[in-house]
Amino acid sequence: MAKDIEKRIRKLRDEIKRHNRLYYTKGRPEISDSEYDRMMDELKKLEEAHPEYASSDSPTRTVGAPIPDKFKKIEHVSPMLSLESIRSEKELEHFAQTCARDAEAAVRYVCEPKLDGLSIELVYEGGRFTRGSTRGDGFTGEDVTLNLRTIPSVPRRLKTDNSPSRLAVRGEVMMHIKDFQELNKSRIAEGKEPFANPRNVAAGSMRQLDWRITAQRKLTVYCYRILEITGESPETQEEALRMLEELGFRISPKVRSFTDAAGIIEYHHKLEKQREELDYEIDGIVVKVNSFSQQKKLGTRTTNPKWAVAYKFKPRRELTRAEDITVQVGRTGVLTPLALLQPVEVGGVTVSRATLHNMDQVEKLGIKIGDWVRVERAGDVIPYISEVLKEKRTGKEKDFRMPDKCPSCGSGIVKEDVFYRCPNGLSCPAQLKEAITHYSSKGAVDIEGLSDKTVELLYEKGLIGSISDIYRLERDELLSLEGWKQKRTDNLLRAIDKAREVPLDRFIYGLGIRNVGKHIATLLASKFGSIENLAKAGKDELTDIKEIGPEIAESITDFFSEKRNTLEIENLRKCGVTIKKKKKPEKGKLLNKKVLFTGSLQKMKRDQAKRLVESEGGEAASSVSGELDYLVVGEKPGSKLDKARKKGIKILTEEEFLDLIG
Repeated sequence: MAKDIEKRIRKLRDEIKRHNRLYYTKGRPEISDSEYDRMMDELKKLEEAHPEYASSDSPTRTVGAPIPDKFKKIEHVSPMLSLESIRSEKELEHFAQTCARDAEAAVRYVCEPKLDGLSIELVYEGGRFTRGSTRGDGFTGEDVTLNLRTIPSVPRRLKTDNSPSRLAVRGEVMMHIKDFQELNKSRIAEGKEPFANPRNVAAGSMRQLDWRITAQRKLTVYCYRILEITGESPETQEEALRMLEELGFRISPKVRSFTDAAGIIEYHHKLEKQREELDYEIDGIVVKVNSFSQQKKLGTRTTNPKWAVAYKFKPRRELTRAEDITVQVGRTGVLTPLALLQPVEVGGVTVSRATLHNMDQVEKLGIKIGDWVRVERAGDVIPYISEVLKEKRTGKEKDFRMPDKCPSCGSGIVKEDVFYRCPNGLSCPAQLKEAITHYSSKGAVDIEGLSDKTVELLYEKGLIGSISDIYRLERDELLSLEGWKQKRTDNLLRAIDKAREVPLDRFIYGLGIRNVGKHIATLLASKFGSIENLAKAGKDELTDIKEIGPEIAESITDFFSEKRNTLEIENLRKCGVTIKKKKKPEKGKLLNKKVLFTGSLQKMKRDQAKRLVESEGGEAASSVSGELDYLVVGEKPGSKLDKARKKGIKILTEEEFLDLIG
């Protein structure tokens, strides 16, 4: 019996340490927070019941995970401890009673949403941002100063003139859900694996060795604690948050204060109901004693303070059965395993399928056809399987293996790194349909009305068998389709006719070249000026372009070496497609001016506004810099407005912008 207990303790310690490394240093958690908390609770109880197996390096006595060697190590000015997790009203009431008893006075509590991101420390000296680090093991973190400088919500300089000579604050690096979804859409369009959730993106972005990659991600930092301050310091958490905001930091949203457990519980339930409506990921609330003198009196344990807890929400996950695992063929030929599930409601959405990404993920989960699984949603529109309940197996479950041949065209599959790919290109029906949909998409040629369902229908009816066939569609053919009336038909034909004249950058993107997204397509269009010049470019010429590496260069040369691809470009020309080089106007009301937009525009879409700037000889900028000439402000502007004001950049309303260009 004793040996079994010791064995279980060791196993739990090893597993938790492994998950700590995955979560804190790699940003790739394999299990949900609730499953991690369950393992940690079990370990704590076993160690308390059997002190003879105590160990100083147990996860219950340490914080975070070891620091990877690739980053310089920085010692924190104050320990960045973890929080004890609670999940019930009874536990919250016990926490409040204990605080009141040990403080020997009435206690006020401050409650904040528990933001699901990467914890960081920011240090300011003389009012200037001097260094930033990840949480690491709680005492020492990774030096990610350069990466943090790329985030607009991290002030380079504190706002007030009488700012403290030295200040260290704790915050959370996050990605908003809408930005996360946009990032995943672009990755999928480029044939890359989508990220699992916003927290993984934030963690991965902070650990990039190239700060330019971090700068491309739309990250935000919310600050919530002062770790060290010189001069006059606040006496409560509420005062600290006000001070942080005055100094120029973003603070945790929806902060509230209460004097009893009942108010905290009501706030918790209210926020849990609002969870699906928020544009950021939270998994509970943080409850803190407001008074710093009371916090000091209550003290800390080895790994967490006694004056604060994380009051977690019920996990957004449900139990269901994987009835089958099938394979989906994407635009670039990548085969993606897809679990077909018994329909189940998760966070208000009915889920019947979940991507398994690749065979590495299938093997990591250990999933079989027929397994019972837990399904979660973490800010992504795509649900994922977080756990396989192997103890519920009956023996009738079946192993899943990738097919040897493409399920769409029968071609032999090739393995590239962790991916399995059909090499048959546009001769593969699945890839062809995806390619046609991509070519017609908004960021490419933009043929309104040619959705993926419409492409599927037209392909099934034999009306299209290539991208160029779009331009060969006839009115009578479309009218013969079930449900197609005159208005719908004419609208589609008008959109197709409009798309016969295509800017070079959009055409390049529309071709669906592997690893070539909108930004790379724009670079290629600027460099080569025509599709013919691009087709003749060698790898060395391509890699001379900043931001284009060997992998992208190889994708481009491989694409144009395929005869069927160059033939299809020729067919598009024969169908009347004209590829326009984007010429920069030699005159215009915004000639050589840089213009940036922030907030919601009312009279035009953001893409239209940018094209308007370019048509007047200007450049549509992506961030605030000293070179910016105008910031055009719509409704609910972001942090760019404050940043532009600091730099003395001219601010225009949407009306003033339109008046400026006439």
